[in-house]
Amino acid sequence: IDLVAMKLADIRKYRNRKLIETDYLANSDVTMPDNIKTWRQSLRDLPANHTDEAAYDALLARDSDGNLTNSVWSKP
Repeated sequence: IDLVAMKLADIRKYRNRKLIETDYLANSDVTMPDNIKTWRQSLRDLPANHTDEAAYDALLARDSDGNLTNSVWSKP
């Protein structure tokens, strides 16, 4: 089992979940705020901008309650 590939798969899973949570803002009858547009773009760029295991570990860091702690996961 390739641990690095599994970490990347987890990152994509969390990223896709966050994007789905805000997809409704992309409807034609809703104006998406610029900060949400920027945040969604940063989520889409995650795999390209984080390319090594240390970066994956930083993205997947959790607190004692099991919550992801990297700021990229927090909706503005």
